[in-house]
Amino acid sequence: MKILVTGGGGFLGQAICRQLAAAGHEVLAFNRNRYAALDEAKVEQRSGDISNLDSVLAASKGVEAIVHSAGKVGAWGKLEDYYEANVRGTDNVLAACDMHGIRKLVFTSSPSVVQNGHDLEGVDESTPYATAHFVSAYQQTKALAEQRVLAANGDKLATVALRPHFIWGPGDPNLLPRILKQARAGRLRLIGKVDKKIDTTYVENAAAAHLLALDKLDIGAPIAGKAYFISQGEPVTHAWLVNAWLQADGFPVETRRIPLGLAKFLGAALENIYMAFGIKNEPPLTRFVVEQLSTSHWFNINAARNDLGYTPKVSMQEGLVRLAQYLTRNRMQQKT
Repeated sequence: MKILVTGGGGFLGQAICRQLAAAGHEVLAFNRNRYAALDEAKVEQRSGDISNLDSVLAASKGVEAIVHSAGKVGAWGKLEDYYEANVRGTDNVLAACDMHGIRKLVFTSSPSVVQNGHDLEGVDESTPYATAHFVSAYQQTKALAEQRVLAANGDKLATVALRPHFIWGPGDPNLLPRILKQARAGRLRLIGKVDKKIDTTYVENAAAAHLLALDKLDIGAPIAGKAYFISQGEPVTHAWLVNAWLQADGFPVETRRIPLGLAKFLGAALENIYMAFGIKNEPPLTRFVVEQLSTSHWFNINAARNDLGYTPKVSMQEGLVRLAQYLTRNRMQQKT
């Protein structure tokens, strides 16, 4: 099958491209820039901007399916920037499917679309969108995009949305580098007195879920028009996860904590300061990050197991071993 992966140069996108190519598909990646790793994987690269309809139409011409993983991630930024990438970009992908007669669309969503500021413990896909509680533009725009994708499912286009939670692994450019940076600066703290539980997704497992969905998806298929939580199925405490990542990079265990009330105050205050002074960099702490690191959020993945045939092939322990090996190689390369 000829498949376009939007955001193919991203952390998850590259893993999806590699697995699709290894499975024998003809893979095209749609990115802003060119990536040597994709050249090595024999993936054709098409350049463009996801928020530009002409670019998306040109990139998607001749493909049979799209895996739409492009988007703006992060805990800070202007709403209009997130809207352009996540909502308008998704609208452009849907338009391309319509205009080119593409039958399959797998969308990379996020569990944050249902996170409402309270503990979510073992909830399933019946949990409603957090429409009254969005503390980040990322959450809000991903929820809008997911709803558009699922509403587009019909007799000409089959769609499905996957919600992989806290994707991590070697090469992670998002949460893991932030935690390690704070640890190196001596500023890392655990938040709150109570250790809440969280589930995560190793990057290769998240990518594999996309291939499973693509294989099962077709017009009128049981999975069409649905969303699925994806994770390791191994909830751990925030402290366990943070310290496992720290130890993978040779750091000692972190036990120092900051009160939840103070963390919330600092997150809001830093957001206001950065906004007032027009600082574009992400603050060291935001309300969204505080919420992510102080509430339970782990999900029932039985639907993905039953409907997609999803089983996490890489366990937490194996993932941590691979991460430690990757970080060790990086340190050695930096010394030479």
